[in-house]
Amino acid sequence: MFPLGSVLFPHVVLPLHVFEPRYRALVDDVLAADGRFGVVLIERGHEVGGGDTRFTVGTVAEVVQAGRFPDGRLALTTVGVERIGVVEWLPDDPYPRARVVVRPEPEPDVDAATGAELLAGVRDRLARLHGLRAELGLPAFAGDVVVSSDLVRASHEAACLAPLGPLDAQALLEVDDATDRLRTLGDALDAEIEVCTFRLQG
Repeated sequence: MFPLGSVLFPHVVLPLHVFEPRYRALVDDVLAADGRFGVVLIERGHEVGGGDTRFTVGTVAEVVQAGRFPDGRLALTTVGVERIGVVEWLPDDPYPRARVVVRPEPEPDVDAATGAELLAGVRDRLARLHGLRAELGLPAFAGDVVVSSDLVRASHEAACLAPLGPLDAQALLEVDDATDRLRTLGDALDAEIEVCTFRLQG
C-alpha cells in the first residue's frame, strides 16, 4: 500500500517519485510481481516517515513505466485500475500493507439518453469552471474536456479533472454508483463556479 496526500481515480495516470527506503523496497517487490499496489489517501499525518492515519477506500495502481536514478530513487508512471476497500491494515513492516477487496462498480441504472445528458452537464460545468479559474489567474485545465462515453469510466475521469481538494475527491471515490458520482460532482462544480463568479464580480 502506498499512502499519499492525493487521490488516485481508476483510469487516471499517476506519476510517482519514490525516494523513501521503505517505498523503494515496496516498488522492488511490486516490479518483481504483477506491477500493482494500492494507493490510499492519508487522512492525518504525512507521506514520509509513517505514523499517518489512512482512508480505507483507495485504488489499485499499475506500473506502466519505471526508471531508476543512480542514487536508487525511482520514477514511476502508474495508472489507476480499480477501486479497493481495506479490510485490515497489517503491520508496516517493511512497508505499509493491507488485506483488501475489490470495490465493485455497479452498472449505471439509467438509459443512454439520461446518461449522456448527465455527462454533458458535467463536461459543461468543468469547462466553465476552468475558464473562470483562468480568468482569476488560478491553475486551470486549458484543453478540451474529453472523457469516455462509458459512464463509470467517465465519472472517474471527470472527477480527476475537477479542481477539488483531496477530501472532496475522496468523497467522490467512495461513491459506488457512477451516476450518483456524476451528480455529486456536478453539485460540487456548481458550488465552485458560484465562488469563482463571486470573486470575478469583486
